[in-house]
Amino acid sequence: MAPSTHSTDRRRPPGPDGLPYVGTQLSFLRRPYEFMTETAREYGDIVSWDDPIGPVYQLNHPDYIEHVLVANNQHYVKGSLFQNTLRPITGNGILNSEGAVWRRNRHLLQPAFHPDRIREYATMMTDIGLETTDFWTDGETVPFHEEMSTLTLRIVARALFGVGIDERLGVVSSALDDFMLASETLSHYILPPGIPTPSRRRIERARERLDSLIYDLIDERRANATESDVISKLLKVETEGGDRLSDEQIRDEVTTLLLAGHETTALSLTFTAYLLSTHPTVERRLVEELGTVLEGEPPTMADLEDLTYTERVVEESMRLYPPVPSIVREAVKPDLVGGYEIPPGATVQMHQWVVHRDPRWYDDPLAFRPDRWTDEMRSALPKLAYFPFSAGPRRCIGDRFAMLEARLVLATIYQRHHLELVPGTELDLMATITARPRKEIPMTIRER
Repeated sequence: MAPSTHSTDRRRPPGPDGLPYVGTQLSFLRRPYEFMTETAREYGDIVSWDDPIGPVYQLNHPDYIEHVLVANNQHYVKGSLFQNTLRPITGNGILNSEGAVWRRNRHLLQPAFHPDRIREYATMMTDIGLETTDFWTDGETVPFHEEMSTLTLRIVARALFGVGIDERLGVVSSALDDFMLASETLSHYILPPGIPTPSRRRIERARERLDSLIYDLIDERRANATESDVISKLLKVETEGGDRLSDEQIRDEVTTLLLAGHETTALSLTFTAYLLSTHPTVERRLVEELGTVLEGEPPTMADLEDLTYTERVVEESMRLYPPVPSIVREAVKPDLVGGYEIPPGATVQMHQWVVHRDPRWYDDPLAFRPDRWTDEMRSALPKLAYFPFSAGPRRCIGDRFAMLEARLVLATIYQRHHLELVPGTELDLMATITARPRKEIPMTIRER
């Protein structure tokens, strides 16, 4: 159990000493995942230090994280660190907006992710998975993360926007790559947003390329609206004052859904394939279930209830390699966490990477063991010892979409193919908004 939070300790929690001006940012950027983990293990469930952005508190206990994200979420916003990182590319979309604007955005987009609507996407997800794998040949080596990014981008474009963007996939992929690489630099974190650093100019160019594509999509839907796609619905929306949403407002939502809607699932599939390639016993068990349940037919929504081991494989992969490794909030009111006062303006960090690998919650936490996900284990797990999609009001709006997609695509691939990791490949991860492979993950395709 977490320590009592009833008494207040006016002192700061213990934590690492930073360097002048840059604080701990340099240590984090050099070894992000080690820094998160070592800080938690050395200093405990609540840690603090000073950075150029101000005081930082790292929370490492599920109860504390639940307090911030769920029970007392009204005391926190996404904050300046998050906004300075993401806003240059996604604008004021659902990921970045706060208050009334966020509530409006969430309300507008919620129908696209209603369970009934998501069920309609299932066949299309499998079809695009089959189209992708039909191009693979036995013995061919493919850049797997790139393949999954293309696949999931095609799915989100067709499902949410009703358009195919196959001929423009390179624009989105290159823009996202440039954004992620640029946002990892130290200057991006510690220098005021207005300073035109090389990394920020790179992000500006990435945004220009994306804007050209997104505004074309908006124009296409304005000329040929449908009843179901997100852009057509946004074009019909009126604000409280009776005005239509501007093209820029629509652009922000479309960009957010296009990027966030495919990035995390592509990473989940990449990490899962990597783990399966290094755990042949788990892969055999997965393939046996696919053979028994599917009997050679493509997976459908109706099959998922019986694909229990497939679901556990995805869950265990997202435990070890959460596509979003950290969540950041900024306090707007004083709060009490773990007996320590969190002042307004303080940055609060909560790392899935750390909590998902904590031996207090997971036996042999670094092992890839899908079988651990029994009903008994789930019931004994603290509520936020597993939170790949965040929690509370700002929980990922597309969590059901992502889980459906990951299971169907994984089943589609492994029903027909065995993937061999090219020898010598190492999984070296960046730590920006998502946990991305720094280098490509090459897989050699073997037909079953």
